[in-house]
Amino acid sequence: MKVYRYWMDTGVDLRVRGGADAYLRGCPSRDVLDMIGSKWTVLIVPALREGPLRFGELRRRLDGITQKSLTQTLRTLERDGLITRTQYPTIPPRVEYALTDLGLRAVALLAGVRDWAEANLADVLAARAAHDARADS
Repeated sequence: MKVYRYWMDTGVDLRVRGGADAYLRGCPSRDVLDMIGSKWTVLIVPALREGPLRFGELRRRLDGITQKSLTQTLRTLERDGLITRTQYPTIPPRVEYALTDLGLRAVALLAGVRDWAEANLADVLAARAAHDARADS
């Protein structure tokens, strides 16, 4: 068993972490971090916090997202179990996206990342400007 072998080789027992250690190159949790770290995931998941939204509603809420990026991100979130896609048998077809229990557990984390970015934007921009000024000297 891979987890047990890692424990034997290093003394780190990953069984207490459910077998995951994102610091390891081959750990599948890195794929989850890629998905969670996507700017569109950080915006889509909290946008669904209040309830289901249709594709067009999400696209209007996420100013600047392309149809392709929204479609790809929604497919990824559905595959990873954070959202559900419900298609209603109407004409024209109506599709809604909603958070699953797993998605609801991610809302606070992802909204926190967005809140931090908004609250610290001025400091980040000042740091960038100072860095760029030093680099140009």
